[in-house]
Amino acid sequence: MFYIEIGTLKIRLLYCLLFYSLISSGQFRNYSNEFLNIGVDAAALGMSKAVVATSNDVNATYWNPAGLTEIEDYQGSLMHASYFSGIATYNFAGVALPIDKQSAVGFSIIRFGVDDILNTTELIDSQGNIDFNRINLFSAADYAFNISYGRKLLLDGFSIGGNAKIVRRIIGDFATSWGFGFDLGIQFQKNNWKFGLMARDITTTFNTWAINETEFEKIQNAIPGQNQELPETTEITKPKLQVGVARNFTIGRYFNLLTEVDLNMRFAETNDIISTGFVSIDPAFGFQLDYDKIVFLRVGAGNFQNIREFDNSQSLSVQPNFGLGFTYKGVQIDYALTNIGSVGNALFSNIFSIKFDYSFFR
Repeated sequence: MFYIEIGTLKIRLLYCLLFYSLISSGQFRNYSNEFLNIGVDAAALGMSKAVVATSNDVNATYWNPAGLTEIEDYQGSLMHASYFSGIATYNFAGVALPIDKQSAVGFSIIRFGVDDILNTTELIDSQGNIDFNRINLFSAADYAFNISYGRKLLLDGFSIGGNAKIVRRIIGDFATSWGFGFDLGIQFQKNNWKFGLMARDITTTFNTWAINETEFEKIQNAIPGQNQELPETTEITKPKLQVGVARNFTIGRYFNLLTEVDLNMRFAETNDIISTGFVSIDPAFGFQLDYDKIVFLRVGAGNFQNIREFDNSQSLSVQPNFGLGFTYKGVQIDYALTNIGSVGNALFSNIFSIKFDYSFFR
């Protein structure tokens, strides 16, 4: 057993857990590159990620690149969130711009990481002596780089878009990986109705790991008889599908209500509320009330999971979300209160994002 200390928190675990994401036999993984499922933009997270049909700004580089066609000028977006009570950080930055009246392009980067982890593999030498000077720090970080393109089709109301993504994952000096994948998105708008489809990892996303055998030997030697085999070096992410339907309602002169229902599908058996051997479906509901497109109030519910208790009984867990937004002179600031990756007893996270729309200054 090893002790890894992050700030004031000590976690005892087998050090090979650091390589959990590496353990694969080259087959499809039910859970792989999970940091890419957290989402971006506080406005979208406040609606429980139910935005596949309505995302139409720079953040569409993540949610549905078909929505980039609604951009009229340069846009930029930044987001920051703390994960696991501040142990991990999650950051997003994106830019998008129109190419012409029919198409647009976007670029974005995501980083999810835990920094300043204490590496204690050499704390005790071969003679059993403890030397704290042999402790060093490392980071475990995941990166995703997206290049997005959206274009309006000849059919009125239809748009299509795609992402080419590069995934870079680093676990200190122990291991690194490169991954590549593609997403495809479609949106259709008719009057006050909007429809969206987002297919992620459509060609599967393939990650190849390079393991530093010198560093891994330190783990092998730390506890005789344990962690002796090198993990496999490939993993393949299964495709995922998101389908959304949205409608906008005008309430009086100044108020508008946007509602959306999304179905998030994994082609594997999971703990989602609807689960079969072929596909599991997790619904999400989002609502946004705005006053004259200036002030926004958002609520949502998602991540419906069947939880098995210790006594083998089952309960249903739901993740609620809440958000606020404000737009002024081309700058939109959004806030969301949500536990962005966990349910149950996990602490809620405060998420902030800011969006710049240069068209206002034109």
